[in-house]
Amino acid sequence: MNKYRLLLSKIYRFFFPIDEVSKYRKMGVRIGDNCKFQSDVIIDYSHYWLIEIGCNVTLAPRVHVLAHDASTKRELGYTKLGYIKIADDVFVGAGSIILPGISIGKGAIIGAGSVVTKDIPQGVVAAGNPVKVICTVEDYYKKIKNKMHLENCFDESYTLRKNVSEGKKQNMIDVIEKYGCAFVE
Repeated sequence: MNKYRLLLSKIYRFFFPIDEVSKYRKMGVRIGDNCKFQSDVIIDYSHYWLIEIGCNVTLAPRVHVLAHDASTKRELGYTKLGYIKIADDVFVGAGSIILPGISIGKGAIIGAGSVVTKDIPQGVVAAGNPVKVICTVEDYYKKIKNKMHLENCFDESYTLRKNVSEGKKQNMIDVIEKYGCAFVE
């Protein structure tokens, strides 16, 4: 019976997908307004009440937010728990893991693939395994702005959501080869 219920659930989700934020809010995770969770985000199901996510937070694909560490269970008989607080205006890059007991400050950016093992102050860029603060968000944006030119900034017509043409795809490739990177709205 459970196998059939699981199969029906998967079929239903395929035809009637629910966005990630709504899914976790329904579960009871405290999530602020205007948040975006991309595909395959995992928020600790077993201790979701220990997780708080502010407003305007983006979790990129495959981000894991873990409020428990079961590595202690076998030896100590207890699982380690920790409260997680992600403040407003935070961006967490793809494939990052946020471990129990972590606080991420307002406006911080966590680089893709990071393992967040310690608190991150507000307004910084942090990345790595284990995560390390690299620079301020302000310095990061200054560096990026220096790489932006009229020729390597593309409008929304260069995205899948606007059915980018093959010609525009090739144009983008050519520009990236010339400048090393490009930017899209």
